[in-house]
Amino acid sequence: MSPAVHKTAHVPARRVLRFLTAGSVDDGKSTLIGRLLLDSRAILADQLDHLHAKAEAAGEPIDLSLLTDGLEAEREQGITIDVAYRYFTTPRRKFIIADAPGHEQYTRNMVTAAAGSDAAVVLVDITKLELDDPARLQRMQREPSVDRCIDLLPQTRRHALLAQLLRVPSIVFAVNKLDAVADPGAAFAAVSQALQRFADQAQIAHAGIVPVSALRGDNVTQPMGAAWYTGPTLLQLLEGLPTAQEAAVGSFSLPVQYVAREGDGTGVQPRVLWGRIAQGQVQVGDAVQVFPSGEQATVTALRRAGSSAVLGQAGQSIGVVLDRPLDVSRGDWLAAPGSLHSTQRFAATLAWLDTEAATPGRRYWLRHGNRWVQARLCSVEHRLDIHTLAPLPAEQLEINDIGEVVFELQQPLPLSTFADNRVGGALIVVDPASHRTSGALLVRGNLGG
Repeated sequence: MSPAVHKTAHVPARRVLRFLTAGSVDDGKSTLIGRLLLDSRAILADQLDHLHAKAEAAGEPIDLSLLTDGLEAEREQGITIDVAYRYFTTPRRKFIIADAPGHEQYTRNMVTAAAGSDAAVVLVDITKLELDDPARLQRMQREPSVDRCIDLLPQTRRHALLAQLLRVPSIVFAVNKLDAVADPGAAFAAVSQALQRFADQAQIAHAGIVPVSALRGDNVTQPMGAAWYTGPTLLQLLEGLPTAQEAAVGSFSLPVQYVAREGDGTGVQPRVLWGRIAQGQVQVGDAVQVFPSGEQATVTALRRAGSSAVLGQAGQSIGVVLDRPLDVSRGDWLAAPGSLHSTQRFAATLAWLDTEAATPGRRYWLRHGNRWVQARLCSVEHRLDIHTLAPLPAEQLEINDIGEVVFELQQPLPLSTFADNRVGGALIVVDPASHRTSGALLVRGNLGG
């Protein structure tokens, strides 16, 4: 198999793109990733020889999914248990892939992968959508309303909604296994209509819907050469996507991860406050305010990877030196003066990931930035019906439910809305008894306190 080749003259360098693959069990995620790794020459020679030897011994084609399924237990169960990260490079840019599991039991891993991704590739297995009737396909092409008869799999909807809720900037639908249907053009058109209708209802501004055959390699890195599709390959689409960068224009904020002493040979050891900038930018001479103390100071120096810096921007890890010693520790925040406000009661979207339901009145541990605080779930306002996208009455949230809730904190936190700041507006919910990661909270608004 020859690797994909693209003309690269005068192409500007692009930042590394982090993207996740998600979908239902056996949709072909591992095979798709294997195809990308193979065609980009990201596989070691001994790995490739091993795959060829196994294929020859079994008398079957090479199994690309073995490149990502690292555990025998995973393959025996037919599911990928954890998030596996893979890397590959094309002449246009570098990529990091997060292989999120498909089984609904492991939706939490998909949330983990989505939280730091620039894009999400949601796979749709066309063989699972009951499109075997040629007459029905022709009718779908003539009558767009017929696409309502196509029931997208719950995990397809759930993963797309989670990617949207987690503010993954670009969502791509990859309709897989086109090689397994009799009339791929008609089938793809019908599924595209169903996906577009769902995206319109959910207000998902997707980056594209592309047909692929991960097994055969069609339209993954090489054009499929079909008259019914003239759009980009999946790789070409990914190469052109933007990366997610928190706004460098908003007010500066940074959750302090740790505090270090730095000697300068004179016996003076200034304290360096390290963390990753959540929003905005900071430079030497700026005034900053500490949360929760409210004290203010001036930035006298910045550190980055052992060297000095004059400017730090959103997404960068930075060390901040202040002009006077303040009581700052892990979990505190540095921010532009007056930009952070205390919150003890807030409304949020909750993606519930635990087998034990989220019940009003229960107490949980919440992590915001690098601070842990106890909180009580006050109420469940409603849950989202992933089929109709309508809010439904709910007294609690079961595993994989998405709903609107109200929490009350034991101690105030400097919360932002998630729409404004992916770091300042996100919290992790942990069960205090089992210590399981139970949910992901996306702040919608401050209710006072």
